[in-house]
This record gives sequence, structure tokens and C-alpha cells, in this order.
Amino acid sequence: MEQKRLFGTNGIRGIPGKDLTLHFVAEMGLAIGTFLGKGVALVGHDVRNSSPTLAMAVAAGLQEAGIDASNAGLLPTPAAQFAIRKLGYDGGVIITASHNPPEYNGIKACSANGVEVSRDDEGTIEKIYYDKKFKRADWKTVGRSLEEPRGIRVYISAIVSQVDAEAIRKRKLTVVMDTGNGAQSVAAPYIAEELGCRIISLNGHPDGNFPGRGAEPTPDTLSALSKAVIAYSADFGVGYDGDGDRSIFCDDKGIVHYGDRSGAILTDHVLQTRKGNLVVTTIATSQVVDDVAEKHGAKVLRTRVGSVDVTKEMIDKKAVFGLEENGGCFFGPHIEVRDGGMTTALMMELLAMTKDTLSAALSKLPKYHQAKLKFECPIDKRAKVIEEVTHKAQGRIDTQDGLKILDGKTWVLLRPSGTEPILRLFGESDNKEKLDSMMQKYKEMVQAAINSLH
Repeated sequence: MEQKRLFGTNGIRGIPGKDLTLHFVAEMGLAIGTFLGKGVALVGHDVRNSSPTLAMAVAAGLQEAGIDASNAGLLPTPAAQFAIRKLGYDGGVIITASHNPPEYNGIKACSANGVEVSRDDEGTIEKIYYDKKFKRADWKTVGRSLEEPRGIRVYISAIVSQVDAEAIRKRKLTVVMDTGNGAQSVAAPYIAEELGCRIISLNGHPDGNFPGRGAEPTPDTLSALSKAVIAYSADFGVGYDGDGDRSIFCDDKGIVHYGDRSGAILTDHVLQTRKGNLVVTTIATSQVVDDVAEKHGAKVLRTRVGSVDVTKEMIDKKAVFGLEENGGCFFGPHIEVRDGGMTTALMMELLAMTKDTLSAALSKLPKYHQAKLKFECPIDKRAKVIEEVTHKAQGRIDTQDGLKILDGKTWVLLRPSGTEPILRLFGESDNKEKLDSMMQKYKEMVQAAINSLH
């Protein structure tokens, strides 16, 4: 019988007490410790109510494998990842479920360079766990329990050092920050403060119930951010997800933008101000990124959906920047992971150096129409549906992650959700009628394929 994959698109996720029992979490710590072999691992966590307990459980597993576990406490995921690299750890584990509802939690394993372990290494850790081939230390070599208080400080200092702090301080930006009661509550406002900004804080206290607006920032959940930007005549607003690795921006007119548009102007800024001519993004991101890269003679490399895949290609190809349409941006000179704090500092630098408003900067981008649909489909039937639609598809086809059909400046993408029994259909075009027609055509095709399963 095939064993269930534990690692999903982004780490292991589940509900504590149900999927993530303390026994499971401790054994997963033991498996990760066995994989690491020796040394000291950093353990950090987000704001969720279950996170401190799960962090102790995973640390116990690491220590049973003979790994010293250093507790970094509450901090954003990218801060923990940067601390692993900067402070010389041999790896690390972060307890977080990112943008999931408050009852969820998760386990993210990182290598010594601070980035998530590769897909192959995830498989190795799963095999150790399932085969119970654990390396258990004896009483003399059991790992120590250590404390690491420097994580947030080194993270904030590094971000401030990566941008033109003097130019940002001169611009005296007013920024509304909706940290969503999440982990950036303990870092992002202090980054802005060091860069001389006036900060208006929303949902600024850490709270694992995410009482303000939930853990996921979207145009729908950021209405209070939009109103505050207008009320305070702010230069921009920014909302973060639960663990602080993603940032969604609101312009000075109160309009909240999807991540590929804010990511595109940052792509433009980074290619103009830093060395490098390669940008990495996913197969689901808008072609506005290609338009921006073309202007600079830079290349765009597209990966499967998932931050792990973007990170891997950035490291392998030494890319300067990466982005996802969900608001994740990766800045190579800092660390090749999604980082809401670093992204915010780059946006401040862009506004300081161009003297533009955010709405003006965004208005210069080419306009594309987008559409999204979803279909309920049992997880074990989704591959069959995609295969059936592939046989009937017309146009240029890309099957690296689901099915993408391209026709000039119009494309649709059919791919399975990483966490739910659904199929998603995305579409984009510079021509709304053409997009509507293509979406309708493939909507009918997908629905027919799903109906034929019954």
C-alpha cells in the first residue's frame, strides 16, 4: 500500500490533537533530527495557540536524535529562516500553518542555508518516519535545550541594510500595517520605524485566534486596511499572512492589488537597481512579469506552484528576484525565501527612489484581465480529469504543473489544489472577450470530464 505523503505544497499541515498529535510531532522531530545527523537546530514558531507546545514537542524529537535544539520563540517564518543561515545553525524547524485557519498548524523543515528542505529531502524524512529508522541518542549524547534571543534583531538589521535607508527616511512615508494578529506583529512595524516611517497599525497584537480579519490577506479581507489608507492619507498599506512571509499591498487610493502586480513593479525596481537578469516565478503568475523583464533584457523562469520550487530554482540559477501571485516575493541578495518584511522595505525603497505614488507606479503596468473558477473533484480523480482535458486541449500546452494552454497573450491553467479536493481553473488575457470564451470552453470541458466519472 502506498504511504501517504506528509509534506504538501509547503510543509506538513494538519489540526493539532487530530492529525498533529504530540506523539506524531515528536517523532517527526526525531525523523528530521535523524536526517540532519548532528549539530544544532533552530526551532521557531508563529502565533497559533498550539505553536509553543508543538515547538517543544519537535525540539524533544530533535534532542532524542542527539541534535541540540535552540528555541527562538515567536518570530516570522522568514526571520527564523534568515537566522538559521546568518547565525550558523545546521538546520531548523518552524512550527506554522501560514495562512490556514486558527485550528491548523504545521511543520516546516529547513536546511543549514535557511531554505526549506528540497522535495527529495522531504521524501527522505518521510521514509525515515515511516520505516522508523530513527537515530536515537544515548544518555550521554542526548541533545541540549538552548535559547536563541537574536532572531528578530538580526532579521530587522539585515533588511534595513539591504535597502537605501537614507532615501527612505527622507521620503517620510506614512504606512498602514495590518499584521493580521500574526507573526510580523513582532518585526514589520520595527523595520518601518527604523526606516523613518510613520506607522498606523491594524490588528497589531499577536493572537493565535486571528480575531481581526483571519490569517490570509486578500482584497476581500483587507477592507479595513483600504479604509485606513484613505482616512490617514497614507502612502500605502500592507497586509501580511499568519507567518509573515507574504505581503499584499494597498495603494494610496485604497485599492488592494494581487501579488503579481505589486510583484511586477518590484521586479522592475530590482532589475533596475541590482545586478542580475533572471527572475523566477510560478506557472500561475501573470504575464505582466514577462513584460517587465523584457524591458530590462532579463529572463523569466517559471516553476511549479510552490515556494519550495521557486526557492530551488533561484538558488540553482542565482536569480536576483522571485515572486508568486499570492503576495510572496523572494529577494536573492537577502535570502531566497518568501519574506513579507523584506518585500515591504523594497516597496518603501521603490517609492523613495522614484518619488512616485504607488497607484502611479502600478498604473504604468500593462493591463490584463483575469478569471478564476474552482470545481469540486475527489483527490484520486483529479489526475484523470486533467488527462482527459489534455487530450482535447487546443493550443500550446505546458504540463509541468497541471495543464496550461497558451494562445498568444491568452492562457488558462487547470491544476489541483494542494490541500483540498478541488480543481482550479485560472485564466488571463489582454482581451476580455477572448478570455471569457476560453474560460467557458474549458469550464464545460472540465465539468464534462468530472461528470463522466460518476
